[in-house]
Amino acid sequence: MKPPKFAYHAPAALEEAIQLLERYQGNARVLAGGQSLVPLLNFRLLAPEALVDLRKVPGLADIRVSQDRIHIGAMTRQRAAEVSPAVRQHLPIMKEALGWVGHLPTRTRGTIGGSIAHADPSAELPMVLLALDGEVFVRGPSGARTIAADDLFDSVFTTTLAPGEIIAEVRIPPMDAHAGFAVEEYARRKGDFAIVAIAAIVEGNAERCTRARLVAAGAGGRPVRLRACEEMLQQRGLDAQTVEAASRKAAESVTPTADPVASADFRRHLTGVLAKRALGRAIKLLEVPSHG
Repeated sequence: MKPPKFAYHAPAALEEAIQLLERYQGNARVLAGGQSLVPLLNFRLLAPEALVDLRKVPGLADIRVSQDRIHIGAMTRQRAAEVSPAVRQHLPIMKEALGWVGHLPTRTRGTIGGSIAHADPSAELPMVLLALDGEVFVRGPSGARTIAADDLFDSVFTTTLAPGEIIAEVRIPPMDAHAGFAVEEYARRKGDFAIVAIAAIVEGNAERCTRARLVAAGAGGRPVRLRACEEMLQQRGLDAQTVEAASRKAAESVTPTADPVASADFRRHLTGVLAKRALGRAIKLLEVPSHG
């Protein structure tokens, strides 16, 4: 199928891109990697008046480390982040999650910011951004601001970005060097969209869990932070009985919807199974002196 007609713009500066979005008053779309947008255009599920391509805007594809954040430009290709030494060292769960994203050609074209802005409730990157307590730095007609991951994702394919705002950078605090982590996912085939995925991060030891993060994708209209499970782990520890109880609580804590791919009950069941599996792997990593 062919996409509908649209005007094409490739601005050389972010301010120019913002002005273009203002000009079209909500009838333009930002083009990053295009891995989600182009299929929607080809199936004519979207018919914008214009596309604003960010490829020529300088400084949007850098990865750098500051004192308390890893800064990832929104136009950073997913594959570039996957092989980045900074991501491997400071955000190893992101590296693991990126291995689940589509296929290599998809990750070679897809961008970090594009996936996050698309806000697919089954996508790995929004899930991991939430697990890592990350944030996005955005710029728009009213200036610049930061939005915490927990405040960014609203519902299916919907964020709290204001009209004309563009994600410029993703900012994530580095993981504790000794944290245990894991990403577990179930899909029909490798590279398909996840039916359910889980990201788990634990800190502490066998006697005491000092911090836990557990996030599900595909189990609701947005990535779901499983706070009751986190509190259970932090209060009771990381023994097998607590992990079992937390996994049951994970299944009880989500309200997935049914679709042609999976029933709500199946997604709920998968949430518990994958939570147990992810926590088990993450806890094992706590015993390893150095990993990532």
